[in-house]
Amino acid sequence: MKKIISKTNAVVLVAAFLGSVFVYSVVSNTSQYAPMGYSLQMDFAGEEVPAYMADVQERLDKEMITNMNYHTNTTLVIKRANKVFPVLEPILAKYGIPDDFKYLAVIESGLVNAVSPAGARGVWQFMPLTAKEKGMEVSDQVDERYHLVKATEAACKYFLSAKEKFGSWTLAAASYNGGIGGIKSKMEEQQVDNYYDLLLTEETSRYVFRILALKEIMKNAANYGFSIPKEALYYPIATKKIVVDSTITNLAQFARSQGVNYKILKLHNPWLRDKMLLNASGKKYEIEIPTTGYTK
Repeated sequence: MKKIISKTNAVVLVAAFLGSVFVYSVVSNTSQYAPMGYSLQMDFAGEEVPAYMADVQERLDKEMITNMNYHTNTTLVIKRANKVFPVLEPILAKYGIPDDFKYLAVIESGLVNAVSPAGARGVWQFMPLTAKEKGMEVSDQVDERYHLVKATEAACKYFLSAKEKFGSWTLAAASYNGGIGGIKSKMEEQQVDNYYDLLLTEETSRYVFRILALKEIMKNAANYGFSIPKEALYYPIATKKIVVDSTITNLAQFARSQGVNYKILKLHNPWLRDKMLLNASGKKYEIEIPTTGYTK
């Protein structure tokens, strides 16, 4: 009987010791997390990412691993950025928006005029009503959500409004996905004032981390295996602007009069959505005509 008790006590002592070691190892590993190939010291628009938080580490790691290994998409956005970022950067600067917001456009659309199932359009993915509220024309013939300059200016106005509401660029960015009202109600409900402390839908929960991952990879592309020669990047094409304040009944004919064809005209003016431009009000439109890029 004494031997049995002795053995039982020994088993209990060993189990208790192993349990304490296991608990200690879990705690210490959480604080000593070391990601593969990148630094946890990141920020968005100068606002520090609290990488000491266990869930923040994992959420960031998920997006880093996803985009490091999503070679087709990541390669394409790096190539497109050479053409698109020079348009976005001065507009963001003009409105006092941190440069990091150009990476928000990357995750929204891949820097192309994307169309979402819900009806959002363009590089900045505006819905029709929001676009109109921000001063863009949206009709069957003209849709300025496809106008990169005007859509970027509209996005800047949104970011400024959201920053004023939240006092945080990170929350302003998150609200572009979750909505100002949606983020505000979650903050009140959960009694927190920080994006990283909020429990949100999966899409909004991932949103800022996707921006952070693309920012890190695109800024340090070679470090992540994306060694793209400069000559392989897509390049801006010089254009001239033609001011039009009357109806154009045939855009193909108009294109030919400007020394280009219909395809090229539409490529550089995707906001023209029809084969004609009815303009009874005499509104002034600027149509871009490329001066390089299409001849030998």
